[in-house]
Amino acid sequence: MTMTPSGIALNRFGLGVRPGDAPVTDPHRWVEEQFDRYQPVVMQADMLASRTQIVQDLMDYQAAQRVLRAAKAAAMAAPAPMLAPPIAPGLPMAAPGMAPPMTAAATPPPALVEPKSIVRDQHILQAGRRIRNAVATDTPFVERMVHFWANHFAISVDKMELVGLGGLMEFEAIRPHVLGRFEDMLVAVEQHPAMLIFLDQAQSVGPDSEVGTRANRNGRKAVGLNENLAREIMELHTLGVRSGYTQADVTEFARAMTGWTVTGIGRGGLPKPLTDPLPVGSFVFAPTLHQPGARTILGKRYDQQGEAQARAVLADFARSPATAHHIATKLARHIVGDDPPPALVARLAKAYLSSNGDLPTLYRALIAAKEAWKPAPAKFRDPWNWSIAMYRGLGSDRSDTFAKAPDRNLVGAFVELGQPIWRPGSPAGFDDIAASWAAPDALLRRVELASRVAAQAPATVDARALAARLYGDALSPGTAATIAGADNPRVGLSLMLVSPEMLRC
Repeated sequence: MTMTPSGIALNRFGLGVRPGDAPVTDPHRWVEEQFDRYQPVVMQADMLASRTQIVQDLMDYQAAQRVLRAAKAAAMAAPAPMLAPPIAPGLPMAAPGMAPPMTAAATPPPALVEPKSIVRDQHILQAGRRIRNAVATDTPFVERMVHFWANHFAISVDKMELVGLGGLMEFEAIRPHVLGRFEDMLVAVEQHPAMLIFLDQAQSVGPDSEVGTRANRNGRKAVGLNENLAREIMELHTLGVRSGYTQADVTEFARAMTGWTVTGIGRGGLPKPLTDPLPVGSFVFAPTLHQPGARTILGKRYDQQGEAQARAVLADFARSPATAHHIATKLARHIVGDDPPPALVARLAKAYLSSNGDLPTLYRALIAAKEAWKPAPAKFRDPWNWSIAMYRGLGSDRSDTFAKAPDRNLVGAFVELGQPIWRPGSPAGFDDIAASWAAPDALLRRVELASRVAAQAPATVDARALAARLYGDALSPGTAATIAGADNPRVGLSLMLVSPEMLRC
């Protein structure tokens, strides 16, 4: 299997070929021209609730849950109703004109109604918009970079507080900055409520802060310093592992970040003058939570006060050679191969540093790299990229298979494939190497999904002709023969969807 430059542009840099796509005559230019057409706002964004609506709903839900728990506790603690005494044989059940005696069954307890929340429905809507946007986009390289950065700054929507916020972090903090500077994206992500809640930063309290000191003086235990976000920023988001920082650096950075929290669902007890002007779900710096004093991190002293202290640290991290190397390695791995060439990584890191983290400059260095255009397939598609390529290949705008599929079904397919949207289970995100996705059971799940999709496709779809349009000269004789020898057209289509040409790019 050998890919043409046009096929590489459409598949390796893009998200898969659509039946109506014309061959790309100038592949490098085709990729770069997308920078001018990219739209940060996801399609059908007007269907989504705002961050304020979602956070207010969460607050209402949590309040209703507290009321429900109190009602259940009261019902458990209430004494059992008095039963009427036994009636002596031969006596009437009640005196004339009197009601019968009360029994326990005569006063049923009030029904307890379980509160509801919109967040799960919002998660499905957000993920549905993400899928449909990726399938329909005419700027697939930039869209691919959105997905890359969303996995780089991974959160996992396993907590109730995060279910409705996972998609919003991608839409609000990543999409607007995907063609900007890394430092701006970094700050937007770290100040987003989804990240602050996911890694418990919203609850972090400086031991010597006003809140921490008052708690200690009154004999109460404050929540205390939380290092989760500080550690993951250094290890995953910027510098990378084995880049020279120590545990002491992590602790000092965590102290610098105290006070970064969220209105409404962050640390309780924030002063009203601080929170009243802001809608719930907003980032806020709370001075009463901030650990006072200068910080020394990686040998540099930071004398800044308040929010500016952590911002200064983030700026230095964003401009560090270690960060440049870390990001260059991940980006090269994503496009070029599981073990990217060190020379390519070095060139990408240089482009990052020389441009002060300008992401389009970094992308252009990747697009210009000869290593990215080798004709042999370089990557095994993970479930997300394979599914999007499959739907694009079927011509989703004309196929009932995709266009009329409920969002819930589309989102559920990624759960089946082992890559649920915004739920990797770890701040490290989903793996980006073949070994994590090419196991026999994982391939079997792809075969099952491809069979269902093919069974719902229009009967007029000719897999032989479609394969020729999608793969062109890269279509191997073996794949062509397998499709042609299928028992019926839909079996042929399902075989095409799991062919090596669709699985690799």
